[in-house]
Amino acid sequence: MSQYRILHCLRAPVGGLFRHVRDLAREQTRRGHAVGLICDASASDPLTAGHLADLERELALGVSRVAMPREIGTGDITAARATRHLATAMQIDVLHGHGAKGGAYARVAAAGMRGRGLAVASFYTPHGGSLHYDPKSLKGRLFMAVERHLASLTDGILYESAYAARIYAAHVGEPACAVRVIHNGIRADEFEPVTADADAADFVFVGELRMLKGVDLLIEATARIAAERPCRVRIVGAGPDAAGFASDVAARGLTAAIEFPGAMPAREAFRLGRALVLPSRAESLPYVALEAGGAGLPLLATDVGGVREIVLGTDTALIAPDDPAALAEAMRAHLDTTDLARQRAQRLRLSLTRGFSVSAMAEGILAFYEEAARRRLPAPMMSPALRAREAV
Repeated sequence: MSQYRILHCLRAPVGGLFRHVRDLAREQTRRGHAVGLICDASASDPLTAGHLADLERELALGVSRVAMPREIGTGDITAARATRHLATAMQIDVLHGHGAKGGAYARVAAAGMRGRGLAVASFYTPHGGSLHYDPKSLKGRLFMAVERHLASLTDGILYESAYAARIYAAHVGEPACAVRVIHNGIRADEFEPVTADADAADFVFVGELRMLKGVDLLIEATARIAAERPCRVRIVGAGPDAAGFASDVAARGLTAAIEFPGAMPAREAFRLGRALVLPSRAESLPYVALEAGGAGLPLLATDVGGVREIVLGTDTALIAPDDPAALAEAMRAHLDTTDLARQRAQRLRLSLTRGFSVSAMAEGILAFYEEAARRRLPAPMMSPALRAREAV
């Protein structure tokens, strides 16, 4: 069977979106496809640099980096053109954009290639992205209008959660192209339990340090508990609001209760706490919840996005979002019933092994590429790889 030449496009190589692309690209490579990645040139923290260096060695089409602005502007035209030039030079069959900016560049580039008589299929995974914006706000209306236009250039949209599919339909509209919900998955080794360090804190947060992730809510909840009883929290990660969070902790006199160890791999961070707190205001299908669940770590998460799909069928309860009092109450209950919490965590871990693997994720996405490309592109327009698949 012929193989695809695939280019994944994303702006910021950080967080769960980057984790998804890394796992997918590696699994597609393992299955014999030629895979490359294009992303923003500015991200340079040591952890990101290490991940990109590993991918550069592993992927047949390597890693390319160009300037990709965070805000909408003329730099987007340059980034889309760079994506098109690269995809053309690499003779790409499948352009897969991730997030609002990566999705835009990939689809505009694919449309430009098709306009020049080249055969390429374009796919989009929102990963939240522009869907986090209030569709009634000025910026939200702008993003939704862009999303509606780009949908006409798309061969298929992949949602990592049923929640994301519902939000897209509500905010953007039902797309005319093929759609599919395929849950994120974790590797087999990530279902191995993690043992907490001897000096582990009561709770650990792992993620990007920004308001959307609810770190301020965790600080407020910890302050309420620390006024009544000892409570230790470690907030692991980096991000645009890190300095503000640290200042808030210092101003509240909580430096003995809350530590900021910096960014590190999730499983390394899990050893620093005895339960994971995910206090997000918005999510799609957060990897950190899957990773913590796979590691057997008790999960205290807000009921946002696709988190409910992760705990479906288990007795892991969720917390009202944007409510520090509810978060504090859940944290108190955990401290009072740690044995029961560990038992619930083991039941969640067993549930996740049945439906959230990287292998199943990659297999579903590759099957969707084939199905959507076959339906959207007439055979004479298909690349040799796509034509060969059609003939099998």
